[in-house]
Amino acid sequence: MTRNDLVIRVAGEAGEGIVSTGQLLTQAALRGGFHVLTYSQPPSEIKGGHAFYQIRLSADRSYSKGDSVDILLAFNQEAYDRNAAETKDDGLLVYDPSEVTPSADSHFVQVEFPLNDIAKNQLKFPIAKNVVAVGALAELFDLPTKHLDSLIEERWLRKGEAVVQKNLDALRAGIDYVIEHVPQRDNFALYPEKSHSGEIMVSGSEAIGLGAIAAGCSFMAGYPITPASDIKEFLEIHLPKTGGHALQAEDELAAIGMVLGASYAGSKAMTATSGPGFSLMIEMLGLAAMAELPCVIVDAQRAGPSTGMPTRHEQGDLYQAAFAGHGECPRIVLAPTSVRDCFYQTVNAFNLAEKYQTPVILLGDTLLNVRSESVPRPILNEVKVIDRLLFSENGNGRMNGEYNRYVLTENGVSPMSIPGQEGGQYIATGLEHNEEGLHRYDEATHTIMTQKRFRKLERAALEAPEADRFGDPEAEVGILTWGSTVGSVIEVIRQAEQEGLKLDMLAPRMLMPLADHEVRPFIESKRVIIIPEVNYVGQFANMITSQYPRDYVRINIFGGMPFRVDWLLEKIREEVAQYV
Repeated sequence: MTRNDLVIRVAGEAGEGIVSTGQLLTQAALRGGFHVLTYSQPPSEIKGGHAFYQIRLSADRSYSKGDSVDILLAFNQEAYDRNAAETKDDGLLVYDPSEVTPSADSHFVQVEFPLNDIAKNQLKFPIAKNVVAVGALAELFDLPTKHLDSLIEERWLRKGEAVVQKNLDALRAGIDYVIEHVPQRDNFALYPEKSHSGEIMVSGSEAIGLGAIAAGCSFMAGYPITPASDIKEFLEIHLPKTGGHALQAEDELAAIGMVLGASYAGSKAMTATSGPGFSLMIEMLGLAAMAELPCVIVDAQRAGPSTGMPTRHEQGDLYQAAFAGHGECPRIVLAPTSVRDCFYQTVNAFNLAEKYQTPVILLGDTLLNVRSESVPRPILNEVKVIDRLLFSENGNGRMNGEYNRYVLTENGVSPMSIPGQEGGQYIATGLEHNEEGLHRYDEATHTIMTQKRFRKLERAALEAPEADRFGDPEAEVGILTWGSTVGSVIEVIRQAEQEGLKLDMLAPRMLMPLADHEVRPFIESKRVIIIPEVNYVGQFANMITSQYPRDYVRINIFGGMPFRVDWLLEKIREEVAQYV
């Protein structure tokens, strides 16, 4: 029997080769033409602990991590104990008998796989245990060997032909073991209907970094924090290649300060952090809004509050992104809905920041930032890049013959000057100021300048990136959601359609301000609106309710994991049944 979908999980101790096993298999599957989507769960502690790397292979595009596991490779007993319950009844457990003693009443097929013995005694190459595992897993779903051979050569050729050959021998040992000991493996064969081999494999964090470069970012400052560190590390490697600079600050306050300084000096600038680090940046967020300095802040959400669960998933920072700050502090908040969308919404974030001279927060999350996926290669000559409106000596930004940095305009945007530009001197201050930039505390000035700053958001809402839409537009039941939850909802709608249940989804990509021209018609056209999100209080649902009052069905989870598709579909069935 062939299938269209397969979920493989490699589990064991961090540092045991879990990630390298998964990455080798992932790259080989991509070259083999499969759509690939990964999900991983590293330990939160530096000292290590249990970790797993999950790969979902599909003949066509998939949108979620997969609800359960088809093949579990357990490197040790803890890996088996923690993950066996998520393995399907007709699934396969592959384990090393020297490390794992499975339950006698396990509901899936069990195959002993003496990884340590093969690597240590047969091959005399103990560190190749993970390559042996890659060979075994690839053989289970019938992946052509040529893709793995070429990957091994690319990875180890710099260490010499002898090392390459040892790893090729390890790969063959894993393949041969499965051929000999798992004769009935047709149930796991997987063949792509169309090739995805022209796609690239990127994580959400890498897609954000690529989007920043494509948008013209030339400065990045950040401080390490899970799961945003990958963005900083990616840009530290690649931004200098385009003439830009990326550096590690001493803390988050310094990072945002450097970003605002770079923006004032004329650079497109950004930082990347997670919830705890973003909390430290809030005061500077107010400075960016008051001084009207463009900047992009990536908040890769994780489970909180406080230090919370650093490697677990949650959509808990929406309130902070949308409302945090003293006084009324305008900002734009965007939320990408997929790994591919991380690239495009990063470009949009820079464009909006530059056009409206305001901070833009890109609200990612652990699921998107850590996930790797095969996606179509972006077509760079189709990427539209917007630069800030600049002061010119010919009159752009002048009033009564003098440059006025904060001159009142119809859309609230005033021309900026770059330090050193003749005639363009001004003061960028966090104090309330008049059109010249001189501080003023009178009622009239504060009133008109507040209106000026918020007028930009009103215009930005009209140019919101198009909402993600999926399903039947004529359906009476609508699902209103945001961020990475979109992937689970798309698969819910696909399954529901097969049952005859029609659903329609809208996921705004601009969450602050909300694009009324998208959200209102959707809400008014549906008999039932369901809002699923990964937090306790229903932050998005509360924002929607305050602006569009009516009854909404809220579905929330908050355990540190994304929605399971089967669970969410069952909840939606239950809710819809009440309205039939």
